[in-house]
Amino acid sequence: MAEEPEIETGAVDAQESQTATPGVKLRAAREAQGLTIQDVATRTRIAQRQLEAIEKDDYAALPGIPYAVGFARAYARAVNVDEVVIAAEVRQAVHNSELGANRYEMFEPTDPARVPSRTLAWTAAVIAIVLVAGFALWRSQLLTPPTTEEIAQQEEAAPAAPRDQASSAPAAPVDQTVVFTANDDVWLRIYDETGERLKDGLMKKGESFTLPANARNPMILTGRPQALDVTVGGKPVPPLGAADRTISDVPVNAEALLSRAVPPVVPTTQGAAATPAPAVRSPEETPAVP
Repeated sequence: MAEEPEIETGAVDAQESQTATPGVKLRAAREAQGLTIQDVATRTRIAQRQLEAIEKDDYAALPGIPYAVGFARAYARAVNVDEVVIAAEVRQAVHNSELGANRYEMFEPTDPARVPSRTLAWTAAVIAIVLVAGFALWRSQLLTPPTTEEIAQQEEAAPAAPRDQASSAPAAPVDQTVVFTANDDVWLRIYDETGERLKDGLMKKGESFTLPANARNPMILTGRPQALDVTVGGKPVPPLGAADRTISDVPVNAEALLSRAVPPVVPTTQGAAATPAPAVRSPEETPAVP
C-alpha cells in the first residue's frame, strides 16, 4: 500500500489564513494576544455586541456598510493586524453579500468611535425643527397686518404724543461760560475751594481765560480788578472790585457773578447849580480871636 505524501504544517496554516474570513482573522489575532472581546471594546470604544458581529462576519447586524468597514479597521488596529487588508476584505465580503446589494454607501468613517449616536442625531433634529418653527411663527407675526382695532388705538394715541412731549420738554440750557479778558496787563490768581490754581500769573492785554465748567467754587485774587472784563454767557458783569484795590476770595462762578448788583447810576439835574464846597483855610488865614 502506497504511503500518502506528508503535508507541511506551515503550508496548511497559510492556506487556512488565505481562506479565513476577516472576522476569523481578527478573533485569532485577539486570542493570540490573550485579549478578551471586552478588552478590544475598551481600546476601540466600540460596543461589544458590534465587535462580536464583526468576528462572526454578521455585517447585517451593524448600522450600515460604513460602520462595518470602520469598525473592522478599528478592531484591526487594536490587535495589530493590517487594517487596510481587513477593510478591503470586509468591503469585498459586504459587496458580495445581499447586504451590499441593498445598502451600498459611499461614506466610510475614519474613526467609528466618533460617529454621533442615534440619540444625539435625533436630539439635534428636534432642536432644528423647533428653531425653524419658532422662526416661521415670528416671521408670520411680523408680516401679519394690524387689525382695525389696533389701527384705531394708534390713531387715538397719536395726537396726544406731541402735547405730552411739548409739556415735558426740558428748557434750553443757559450758557454760563465765564470768560476773563484783560483790557490791560494784570496779574491774577484764580483757584478753587481746594486751593488748586486754575490760573496764576500775568495776563497780557487782550488775553482771555475761560473758567473750567467743572471748577468747584472758584475764587480770584488780583490787585487791579478794573483791568479785567468779565462775561457770563457772553454778557458783561459789573467790575469785581474798586480800581487798584486788591480783592481776594471773591467768588467768580456763574451764579455769583450774575447775582452781583449793578451799581446804581445817580441822575444829574440839568441846569441845577452845583453847591460850592466850603473853603478850607490855612492856619495863617484864620483871624486871631481878641
